[in-house]
Amino acid sequence: MVIGYDTRFASEDFAAATAEVLAANGIKTYLSSGAVPTPVASHGVLSQKAAGAIVITASHNRASWNGFKIKSADGASAPPETTDIIEREIVNLQKDGGVKRLALGEAIKQRLVTYTDLEKPYTARLARLVGLPELIQSRIKVVVDPMFGAGAGYLRRMLAGGAVELVEINYERNPLFPGLERPEPLEANLGHLAKTVINSGAHIGIATDGDADRVGIIDENGRFLTQLQTCALLTLYLLETRGERGALVKTVTMTSMLYRLGEIFGVPVFETPVGFKYVAPVMTRENALIGGEESGGYGFRGHIPERDGILAGLYFLDFMVKTGKTPSELLTYLYEKVGPHYYQRLDQEFPAAERPAIITRIKETTPEKIAGMKVDHFDTTDGFRYHLIDRSWLLIRFSGTEPVLRIYAEAGRPERVTELLAAGKDLTGTK
Repeated sequence: MVIGYDTRFASEDFAAATAEVLAANGIKTYLSSGAVPTPVASHGVLSQKAAGAIVITASHNRASWNGFKIKSADGASAPPETTDIIEREIVNLQKDGGVKRLALGEAIKQRLVTYTDLEKPYTARLARLVGLPELIQSRIKVVVDPMFGAGAGYLRRMLAGGAVELVEINYERNPLFPGLERPEPLEANLGHLAKTVINSGAHIGIATDGDADRVGIIDENGRFLTQLQTCALLTLYLLETRGERGALVKTVTMTSMLYRLGEIFGVPVFETPVGFKYVAPVMTRENALIGGEESGGYGFRGHIPERDGILAGLYFLDFMVKTGKTPSELLTYLYEKVGPHYYQRLDQEFPAAERPAIITRIKETTPEKIAGMKVDHFDTTDGFRYHLIDRSWLLIRFSGTEPVLRIYAEAGRPERVTELLAAGKDLTGTK
């Protein structure tokens, strides 16, 4: 097994304890020699020819959290059937009297645990995928914000030695994530990045979340590109600029622009419930070109069937260099092809006990029109989604981890998005 960990408080100690347990059970372990992004640990499964990986990280969540991610033999997130087995074994071990553990020093002496550099094989893979020599020689100015997370230094090191001018902010390790409620690359958290882009005259700002499997883009004017815009732009880059062909995979919350791009370039589009654990199997089955989810996580063919914010950032830079366009110009170019699309998400907290009543209320309401527009069809793939005849859509779904109701909308005009969100809130009956 491979073990990686992020820059959160005591993550390296949790990782060492995990290695001790694996060693005590006779499992050879490659323990990362430093904090690494989740995609680096995922790639380590392939480079070390391991059976899987464990990553100690709470990703984009608040500073007081930590977490335990499990990766399968292809580097993807372990499927629910695997995690279900592990959870049952945890219960069994508690009944049987505890967990075996071999001290780390002894495990290293017995060669059951080996400290391993996971960064070098990972960055070598990315260099081949992107065509790094050309990118490094471009005279592009970039501001990078790893949000105090495990992605710190990666883009800086990979783009060094050429003509790229790169400024990195929030790169030091600080488990408190000062100034951030959580290290998530959303507009509300990227004010510092936006100001730095404007003040330094940079062409783009790139942010990665706490474990660098998600990305956020700030354009040259300091404006945030939504995750849906970024996904559509990356898809256009792969299909048009690189001339590749392959299936596109999207979650129900991802942009309908992928359907339009699928029509233009003659490639199929597959849709899944929310979560990359649903996206990855379809990517593998279809040898898909890209898989995207609304959280800002994108996976790519030829790499690992998992989200990678660092590779996504490099691909976006390459798109700019090969076309000679800024992010705002790329967005205009995209809209010339697929029409304008605007998106917003509303997160509504509610008392957990009211969940059944909210579900019943939505189920019993079957509107023919929403915000004055006729409903074309309705589905419950993941939540309650209304497709309107003008190709806009509204989705209402519950968070899987907290008592939060999420309302999503995409439409051709910003004011239309606002109207749909208000209508969605009315359907839920929440205040």
